[in-house]
Amino acid sequence: MSAERPAPEPRSAYRHFRTMTTRWKDNDVFGHVNNVEYYSFFDTLICAHMMESDVFHFDRGDTIAFVKQSSCNYFAPIAFPDTVTGGLRVEHIGNSAVRWGIGLFRNDEDMSSAGGYFLHVFVERETHKPVPALPAPLRAVLQPLCVDSAATP
Repeated sequence: MSAERPAPEPRSAYRHFRTMTTRWKDNDVFGHVNNVEYYSFFDTLICAHMMESDVFHFDRGDTIAFVKQSSCNYFAPIAFPDTVTGGLRVEHIGNSAVRWGIGLFRNDEDMSSAGGYFLHVFVERETHKPVPALPAPLRAVLQPLCVDSAATP
């Protein structure tokens, strides 16, 4: 049994974008951004979008998000001083979880240099138990980012 090999995707596969800069320290001895930094780009892209939406407050809200699962596939190198554009989409909205799809694009390239996902589970801040349902204002912010409306309730 063989799984389909992940492939680069075009910018058009994503719904929201944020430009981020690479830093000198991001490069490793091989002359490109170290693999662990890609997850930092993922996290920055999602957290910035959530904070700017003003419906989710990491520091004071009753609901917080934990990364339950993540993955990254690397297609082409990114290196300092490249600019990274992060593409974001929502691949699935559940009762208490959201699967974010992420693409990272080098400079003005149309095809992703890396792609992956974060699976966030939204939990009650005090108990760390999954919320029974995502708050309606949060769901409303997520819906426009959905790529498959059939996958969302």
